[in-house]
Amino acid sequence: MESTRSHPAPTTAAQHSAPKPPSVHAKALITWIAIFPLVTLGFFAIAPFATDWNPVLRAFVLSVVVVPVAVYLVVPQLMQLYGRIRSAQR
Repeated sequence: MESTRSHPAPTTAAQHSAPKPPSVHAKALITWIAIFPLVTLGFFAIAPFATDWNPVLRAFVLSVVVVPVAVYLVVPQLMQLYGRIRSAQR
């Protein structure tokens, strides 16, 4: 008779060498490295036509652009770069 219990899958070397995710401190630094230049460029970009805007409106418009650009484009690229640097150090 065959047993219906499943056996654990054998582990491979690739599973053992999976990179650890970055620490919360590294994630914070990477996020800041992404956000700061985008905010700075954004301030300069909207300055010519937003001088009379309420500061809250200026911050809102800037965040509507900067946050998605950072989250979907810049931070993933920086995380990949960070991962390559960490794996090269090992």
